[in-house]
Amino acid sequence: MKRRNFIGALGLGAAASTLARPAIAQSSPEVNWRLQSSYPTSLNTIYGAGTSFSKFVSDATDGKFKIQVFAAGELIPPLSIVDGVQSGTVEMGHTGAYFYIGKDPAFAFGTCIPFGPNARQQNGWFYQGGGNDLYNEFCATYQIHHLPIGNTGTQMGGWFRKEIKSVEDIRGIKMRIGGLAGSVLQKLGLVPTQIAAGDIYPSLERGTIDAAEFVGPYDDQSLGLAKIAPYYYFPGFWEGAANMSLFINLNKWNELPERYRAVMQQAAMAAGAEMTAKYDAQNPIALRKLVAEGTQLRAFPPDVLQQSYAAARELYTELGEKSPAFKKLLDHQTAFRDQTYQWWQIADFSYDTLMLRAKHENW
Repeated sequence: MKRRNFIGALGLGAAASTLARPAIAQSSPEVNWRLQSSYPTSLNTIYGAGTSFSKFVSDATDGKFKIQVFAAGELIPPLSIVDGVQSGTVEMGHTGAYFYIGKDPAFAFGTCIPFGPNARQQNGWFYQGGGNDLYNEFCATYQIHHLPIGNTGTQMGGWFRKEIKSVEDIRGIKMRIGGLAGSVLQKLGLVPTQIAAGDIYPSLERGTIDAAEFVGPYDDQSLGLAKIAPYYYFPGFWEGAANMSLFINLNKWNELPERYRAVMQQAAMAAGAEMTAKYDAQNPIALRKLVAEGTQLRAFPPDVLQQSYAAARELYTELGEKSPAFKKLLDHQTAFRDQTYQWWQIADFSYDTLMLRAKHENW
């Protein structure tokens, strides 16, 4: 995105031209921050959202606000972003919020919950439905501020060494799986573990795990998971959408000039839109290549989906009794999601169904 266009999109161009230079200088101090990512540079989709965000912020502030991005593990461990941001080791982090459900299950809503909204519903909830404001009420108890930074869309269900024909085949499988999905599938007998992206391939190769999910074809291809586990399942019902998060030290956020906070909000939206577009463009290409190279594409059996849905509802009742923040966010997001479905089935769902029929029936 060109700098002039980005500033114009922020609504800052005209305002800046009317300000006296001293006023601009006062509102544009030199600021240097560090952003620690949970992701390696090889994942140019997710990690790339962080670098795009940094560039947009710098461009929109004439280089006055600089954010240096560090790849997974360079300053702090990839799954310790919340701790690092809280303590001020880094000013901000780029991560999947559901990595931190061990602190409070409510963290999951920064990314997703199993059988939650799709990507557009989730964006609507965050930006127009009051979801991010409510989530930030929770985040403030951890002295952090949250900005959404893009959505992967619906993810895949992961890579398995053996074929899954029924719920019985789930039992005993050791699987890398993120967020609350592990707790859901644990009720079906699966053994979940949560490890960082860069550790998935070696863990699968050594046999430490039997299966793994990450995002979708483009990223999964980059990680080389098809070389070890041939069966690739869909849909990733635990990630009907998956939002990426920027966590910012709350004191540092509050110290920023209002103009810089506005720039960060808009830069996160722009970088997030770019990331989602990359997935939409690259996933179809990557999936075709994986299948051509021998990947066995499979749909989860109906009993896996049905029993997982029941297990998720049971889990949410349990978590809501332990975490008031979880219940508050669950009720709010569920109400927003459900009220969108009447429109969704009339508009997008019916249109997509129509177009798929036209394609497959060769109208």
